[in-house]
Amino acid sequence: MDESFSNLDRNKLQTELLHAVKGLKGQVINQNSLSVGMDWKKMPQEIKKVKTDSKNKEEQLTKICREMADCQLCQLAKTRHNLVFGDGNPHAQIVFVGEAPGADEDEQGLPFVGRAGQLLTDIIVKGMKLERKEVYICNILKCRPPGNRNPLPDEISKCEPFLKKQLQIISPKIICALGTFAAQTLLKTDIPISALRGRFHSYEGIKLMPTYHPAYLLRNPSAKKPVWEDVQMIMKETQP
Repeated sequence: MDESFSNLDRNKLQTELLHAVKGLKGQVINQNSLSVGMDWKKMPQEIKKVKTDSKNKEEQLTKICREMADCQLCQLAKTRHNLVFGDGNPHAQIVFVGEAPGADEDEQGLPFVGRAGQLLTDIIVKGMKLERKEVYICNILKCRPPGNRNPLPDEISKCEPFLKKQLQIISPKIICALGTFAAQTLLKTDIPISALRGRFHSYEGIKLMPTYHPAYLLRNPSAKKPVWEDVQMIMKETQP
């Protein structure tokens, strides 16, 4: 009887310990800024954390871009023409993060150069009174999904760590997340963009403003007013 009870007790203890270990593993994955959505045993070597300073930001971004040049981590490598890493000022106070490159971006290797890109440029130049080269622009995905379809979870999980590294190096004052996928990916939420926009959120200590994607504005001009309200909040926050 004593031996039987001891075995039962031991099995129960082992089960409880297993649950505790699994719970701890989940917390580690969630808290590790470079492993969100990834298999922690298969961390790409090219995204190891490095020290950054204001003098070598451009150099570090260039290095990561070169390391990604022949990226084969997801299926988009088979269909892309050009990897679209990002463009702009490595010392920018404001970083715009979109969803993924489109056809024009895939062709030129630069972010936001199509119709939606022109509208974003108008927002920056005409609305914010900045030059496009003063900000930094990039996407969650660095390769175009075929037919401009929505990014898949596996594609996001493989590409997001590189975006995290970009943002870590630039260390902007404000991140403007353009559209549903950018906002929900960065904030780890499924709340609609309509409910997220209009107020600042926090992304690893950086203020983040979600707003509608310029492509959405092309289809829904009435949404330009709330975007302008979001932009005004960003401008106010970046004033000395």
